[in-house]
Amino acid sequence: MRKGKTEPRIFTPPLRELTPETTFGYDVIEWSRDVLGITLLPWEEWLFIHALEIVGSFDSEWKLRFRIVLCLVARQNGKSIMGMVLSLFFMYVLEVSLILGTAQDLSQAEEVWQGAVQYAQDSEELKDAIEKIMEGKGSKELRLTGFRRYKVATANRKNTRGKTSNLVLMDELREHRDFLAWNAASKTTKAVRSALVWCMSNAGDGNSVVLRHLRMQAHMVLGDPDGIVKNSGGKFDVSEEAGEVLSNAIGLFEWSAAPHRGIWDREGWAEANPSMGYGFLDEETIAADAASDPEDGFRTEDLCQWIEATVDPPFPEGAWEAGKDPNSRIADDAPLHFGIDVSSDREYTSIAVCGLTKNQTLHIEVIARSHGMGWVVDWFRNITDAGRKIRVAMQGNGAPVSALVDVLKAIEGLEVIECVGRDLAIWCGRFWDGIAVSAPGSELDAVPIVHRPQPILDLAANVAVTKPLGDGAWAWNRDKSSEDISPLVACTMAHGLATRVEVQEKTSAYEEGGLIFL
Repeated sequence: MRKGKTEPRIFTPPLRELTPETTFGYDVIEWSRDVLGITLLPWEEWLFIHALEIVGSFDSEWKLRFRIVLCLVARQNGKSIMGMVLSLFFMYVLEVSLILGTAQDLSQAEEVWQGAVQYAQDSEELKDAIEKIMEGKGSKELRLTGFRRYKVATANRKNTRGKTSNLVLMDELREHRDFLAWNAASKTTKAVRSALVWCMSNAGDGNSVVLRHLRMQAHMVLGDPDGIVKNSGGKFDVSEEAGEVLSNAIGLFEWSAAPHRGIWDREGWAEANPSMGYGFLDEETIAADAASDPEDGFRTEDLCQWIEATVDPPFPEGAWEAGKDPNSRIADDAPLHFGIDVSSDREYTSIAVCGLTKNQTLHIEVIARSHGMGWVVDWFRNITDAGRKIRVAMQGNGAPVSALVDVLKAIEGLEVIECVGRDLAIWCGRFWDGIAVSAPGSELDAVPIVHRPQPILDLAANVAVTKPLGDGAWAWNRDKSSEDISPLVACTMAHGLATRVEVQEKTSAYEEGGLIFL
């Protein structure tokens, strides 16, 4: 009978030989067997040994090597058992003060918690330390003597703030569609020198933004084994210094079928299902899934392969590519029109510019992009200090960028144009026309928009999703887009400002020249 692979296909290599002196893994394996009566599978033992590597020495000072452990493995391979064993070991052996279990679906976190409680109650060696078990609705907690707690909370931005955790268990990270819950829960470990965020999940899709981001960073450090960093268009390029930090911050252990594996390639089954052949998961079960499930679902659930969200690009086929010109630039004497936007999770701010070229087309370009919003004020002050009058457009309300309206209005020499109401649909539609006019066979009558190849802008232009505003009008949808589309929205704002029709006050002919008698 074929057995699953013990060693993951992709993993972060250890810094040195892993022995009982360099990792907690051997202690977990022995404690699980002798105290809990659980004999771990070979792959589970392998994971604990590698994921719980230490830096330093148990004889003096030490800390866990990884702050984040990311384990990717196909469904139904025993992830819950590992979380339960790890949580009990941290509570009883390491005697940590707080373990936080969390998941998008509270029932998933409660399942691991309930298993830990059951084993603690049934064990003669463990039960005497139980002080209290709280099982209220939406609030479950195991309390041990010595102020040790294991608490369960829904993964959101409120439930996990204000706590300091030694171990955070995050199950099914693929379901996190934004960074709000991740930022709140993961930061509870900041004040602890040797703390761990333990994440287990099967593969995600284009909407699994947190899991995708962490996996991308780990693959980048490991030399991009599957080419996913290269295919991201350069979005995940980081400095050498950041890469060195990431190599010891995130431990990736990925049991997944290689990208070239088909659904009936049984070697791929073994790569993604390390529990296969050990009693509760066999080839026949996986074969039944392969025969009956939709292909995308089988690849995600049984092969732990990523299926990107398939979204039709917002522009006509060939239009965006036709508008690319590596040599495009705004004419030296043309006015500059700026646009700004902020991503839906407030992680990035993008600034774009639009202006006429010598050929009388409209050039758009992302000229600044960075984390957060704090840098934006100084950026605009620097260019207005040069004595130029600058105009910038932005969505005036209902968007993350709207928080910048008042602070930018306070900058001397900067005029802020707020795009609100019906103008939002008008500007988006006009921008679409400017791109679509370059599509092969287009009969639109609009000034073409041209742009240089820019990975962050090209990516946004291919995955951007729209939302209806009624009567055929629409606007860009930051929340539903699988990537940050603020570069595209910023360009839309800059283009809208450049093509904005200024409203002139009407002047009476009589006021201008007086009465004329014939």
